[in-house]
Amino acid sequence: MFERSCAFRHSAIACAALMAACAAAPAAQAQQAPKAAAATHWAAPQVEPDSVTDGSVTVDGKTIQYEAVAGTLVVGSTDAQDVGIGLNGKYLPGAEPNLPANPADRPATARIYYAAYFMKNAPKNRPVTFLYNGGPGSSSMYLHMGAFGPERIVLPQDASHPAAAPYKIVPNQYSLLDASDLVFIDAPGTGFSRIYGKNAAKAFYGTDQDAHAFDRFIRRFLNKYNRWNSPKFLFGESYGTTRTAVLSNLLQHHFDLNGSIFLSQILNFDDSADGPEGNPGTENGYILALPSMAATAWYHHRIANAPATLLPWLTQVEHFALGPYASALLQGSDLPQSQKEAIAAKLASYTGLSAAYWLKANLRVSGGEFSHELQANDSITTGRLDTRYQGPALNPLSGSANYDPFDGALTSPYDSAVNQYTRDTLKYGLNQTYKPSAYGPDFDWDLRHNPPGERGWDASVNVMPDLANAMKRNPKLKVLLMGGYYDLGCTFFAAEYEDKHLQIPASLDSNISYHFFETGHMVYVTTSALKQLHQVAADFIRANENGNQ
Repeated sequence: MFERSCAFRHSAIACAALMAACAAAPAAQAQQAPKAAAATHWAAPQVEPDSVTDGSVTVDGKTIQYEAVAGTLVVGSTDAQDVGIGLNGKYLPGAEPNLPANPADRPATARIYYAAYFMKNAPKNRPVTFLYNGGPGSSSMYLHMGAFGPERIVLPQDASHPAAAPYKIVPNQYSLLDASDLVFIDAPGTGFSRIYGKNAAKAFYGTDQDAHAFDRFIRRFLNKYNRWNSPKFLFGESYGTTRTAVLSNLLQHHFDLNGSIFLSQILNFDDSADGPEGNPGTENGYILALPSMAATAWYHHRIANAPATLLPWLTQVEHFALGPYASALLQGSDLPQSQKEAIAAKLASYTGLSAAYWLKANLRVSGGEFSHELQANDSITTGRLDTRYQGPALNPLSGSANYDPFDGALTSPYDSAVNQYTRDTLKYGLNQTYKPSAYGPDFDWDLRHNPPGERGWDASVNVMPDLANAMKRNPKLKVLLMGGYYDLGCTFFAAEYEDKHLQIPASLDSNISYHFFETGHMVYVTTSALKQLHQVAADFIRANENGNQ
């Protein structure tokens, strides 16, 4: 299951080539739908109209009155097609193609669902922030119902599996509405978003296809609500950070962003702790995961003579990872046995795994192997996206974790919360199915990517050039990187490493700020961390909302 994950295994990266989703229909099909009748056809099937409701939320002692809009916007799968579609989802006069009679043969479109919150009586050109989760293939219900929407779900604070429904939903005193208007976007095929037409999955399920869809959606949203002159921010989590890097560069062709916020970042999939054994010779996945493994072992009391506090000791682990450990791995088979044994002993002291296990693994342990092995003697599997979580091992004899206890603990509460809230409060989707994700037997994400000015690399995704290009084209663009120490899906050290290796001049290094938390992937599941997350994000928006003024 890829829910909220950062990277596919490399063995899954080879995808079928993208087909032209908007190719002209054969002449025989065109004759079945005369042009004179084409104006009556929708770009995508019509669904229920937008719902507008009013609400209020108190943040930092200040009550904010807001208008909420739950609705959809239609985008095309190519720029040429997209410009012919109006805000109502119909083709504009004169832009109607000769549509085939069969809707499945028509050019691919996506009807993208969003929940937008606008503060009433707000100053002109108030900031607007676009928020989304990752997957790829995940809806935005986690950021919406867990972090920054006006209402949020309450979860146990001891990293335990919540009891079954009913779940408690409360006003969110940490909503980001105090700093910005908010737009939560469900990716095509997730939430209430739907894809239609010929080769629709290939047209929208891919690194570049997805980013283009979000680019078109955001520009349509700015048109619909006349927000072109508002300060604009992006907020992506997990694979949403991959999307944000590409999107920051795409949007740069239309306007300057004020800021991009990355939570639990992955820009270069070669830096992932997921399946690095499938990409031999690339050692970053092992090196950059070590600090998160150490933090996890410290949290679960698997470290002998453990320090009282995490952070000073974690700095020591980071230095070892980039120094002796990296050097040892880069030597490959030339590494002397005595040095190998010394490195294994040090790794054991940092991770709670035995030196013998590290030697057996040739000093290379993936995230899944670590999650299985750390508490294997107790038949317990350690979490992946938030390693504070744990659960019974499904197969104690397995070599790697068979599931993520964190994911198992959180999916049900969030799914229940977003379904109740959207229908009861936003008054939308009464007769529709909310899809937490797009996953299914036919879900196949095209990971190929063409970075700006370069040829694509089929083996792995690396969108660092996109973010670097956006920052160079807009030297005033500010970047905020945040994450959790207990995240083995998108490790904090890898994220920091990526931002410190962007191909940007030294003068732009100060445009990037960093903040990490003693939590996991979804920082906000811990209320004390959510409070900090809100403060850091709100301060970032306020500091950069005035642009060049």
